[in-house]
Amino acid sequence: MPSTDVTTLIRTELPRLAGSLRKVGELILEDPAAVTHCSAAELGRRTGTSQATVTRFCRAIGLDSYQHLLIELAQERGRGESSEWGSAEIGPDISPDDSLERVVQVVGTADLRAIQQTIDRIDLDSVERAAQAVARARRVDVYGVGGSGAVAQETETRLFRIGCAVRGWTEVHAATTSAALLTPADVAIGISHSGATRETIEPFELARERGATTIALTADPRSPLARAADVRLISSSSETSFRTGSIGARHSVLMLIDCLYVRVGQLSYQRASASLALTDHIAGAHAVKSRRAR
Repeated sequence: MPSTDVTTLIRTELPRLAGSLRKVGELILEDPAAVTHCSAAELGRRTGTSQATVTRFCRAIGLDSYQHLLIELAQERGRGESSEWGSAEIGPDISPDDSLERVVQVVGTADLRAIQQTIDRIDLDSVERAAQAVARARRVDVYGVGGSGAVAQETETRLFRIGCAVRGWTEVHAATTSAALLTPADVAIGISHSGATRETIEPFELARERGATTIALTADPRSPLARAADVRLISSSSETSFRTGSIGARHSVLMLIDCLYVRVGQLSYQRASASLALTDHIAGAHAVKSRRAR
């Protein structure tokens, strides 16, 4: 399995699991440390299932065995204990009575962990394929709604600055209209934390039908969006109280976007450099000049 926390993997897979398999996953997430001291049979009893169900759960999330799960849980705990942030003692829950210092520690630890997990599991070949496609594309569409819509707009801002013909679409009718006009010379990027957002999948699948190269950014490598993609870039989530789903994943997704953006700049160096040179003065020219005190 990729070098990422097994609890993150379980959270990703949990929505696809039903019945007894979901019960096993939920209990593990409740107290991962306690599970490391359980046998498969005991975990089955605690969840009201069976040892065979626990084994099926492990295979359902991509692990070879229950022993493999225990090893991953122990390694995750060890990584937390060795962190200079002390993340083993800092969980994701924030109560109304917590101090601001604890809030900063929890949020900071979660974001750093999500970014590191994304770096650990990043597929360099996929990033390269995505960057090559974007660098040579006649046109780039970026689809996303809700929280992912903000990331789509940020992707547009970055790529537009280095000379790409790019547009971020956050409304499904406009996005689908644009997708219908794409060709094999174009690229479509779909952004969805769950990978199951219909308003993003609809234009994304149409773009693929039109022959465009499709790139998915999602936390779920087996989601409908990922299955419809030629290239998949997988992010990790940094969920805490008040920050779930796409909000918790925002930093790791933007890290992937930054890697893609910089690589596209490298691959289209002359165009990117010329575009930056022509636009560098604009922000400064619109800055309000401060008055010196007399």
